[in-house]
Amino acid sequence: MDAEHFAGDGATAAAPLDDGAPVRRWVLGVDSGGSGLRVALAPAPEAGEPAHASPPRTLTTTSRTPVRTGAQGIEAAHLLDQLLPMADELTERAGGGRPVALTLGAAGMATLGGELRAVLPAALERELGVRRLALAADAVTAYAGALGQRAGAVVAAGTGLIALGTDLTSWHRADGWGHLLGDCGGGAWIGRAGLEAAFRAYDGRDGGSGVLRERAEDFFDGPLTELPGKLYPRTDRPAVLASFAPEVARCAPQDPVAAGILREAARHIAEAAAAVCPPDADGTVGLTGGLFGMGEVLLAPLREELARRIPGARPVPAAGDPLDGAVSLATALCTGGPLLPSDGRLLWLPKSPDDQPN
Repeated sequence: MDAEHFAGDGATAAAPLDDGAPVRRWVLGVDSGGSGLRVALAPAPEAGEPAHASPPRTLTTTSRTPVRTGAQGIEAAHLLDQLLPMADELTERAGGGRPVALTLGAAGMATLGGELRAVLPAALERELGVRRLALAADAVTAYAGALGQRAGAVVAAGTGLIALGTDLTSWHRADGWGHLLGDCGGGAWIGRAGLEAAFRAYDGRDGGSGVLRERAEDFFDGPLTELPGKLYPRTDRPAVLASFAPEVARCAPQDPVAAGILREAARHIAEAAAAVCPPDADGTVGLTGGLFGMGEVLLAPLREELARRIPGARPVPAAGDPLDGAVSLATALCTGGPLLPSDGRLLWLPKSPDDQPN
């Protein structure tokens, strides 16, 4: 929790504080996911700055403890127990002042965010004095980080996969249904497909890959037949499956079965993007998340599939990550409100910005 700069995917180095003229009004961006909680502090915009301004992060801090999910959804008390001291730490390191706006992007917000929506507005105003607030699904903050506040589509792909698109009047979502029901083309999907090909080779069935079988036995440190007993009792099965996806990518240049898995993944990703891309947008598709770090073995077939399915498709790397997106949305709350559409689940504003005075 002592890093002055965050160096995540797509992030740019944060600007240092100006010791001569310290900024006293701040915005907070929060990113809550399976790997923990990240919080960024940035200067609040000056009067007259445009609503789409995306300031650099000034200070960041991280907790490696994921926020718990209970019977009522994401637990507000557990989130606040972590967030409040982290926010205090950042403002103290920044030389004092107060946060005037906050955006929280959380995995599961759309379906599990009921308790957060009920508790956080009053709690954050009471504890931090924050009266401008947005609660967003992590796919929305990923979108804002990748493309900013403009029409288009974003595919966020890591262990899972979700596509989100907007024409700035409404949201359109595809997939993101988890590794049992969807997330097609994501890391867990690729890893599982690679392991299935390994088992097919072991059995002598069509579609098997001896290369992937050997790689799986090396990667999981034992005979392939022992893998089901290792995997099925695990509670983190999606992450275990996804851990094998980079091995599939490494095998692809010399193994046609592995290459075929990545082509099929590219088809699924392009299908999801096409399902959400607004017809009047310019074909921009932002790609964000660790999966795209596989490089050309995935990106080359993905460009081909996008070109087939979306007229004028322009796949672009993400300009920033979900924490950048949370900061930009918090900034927008100070300058007239986000341009991205609000709704009851994906991007929720307890009050309009005009009703949230500083």
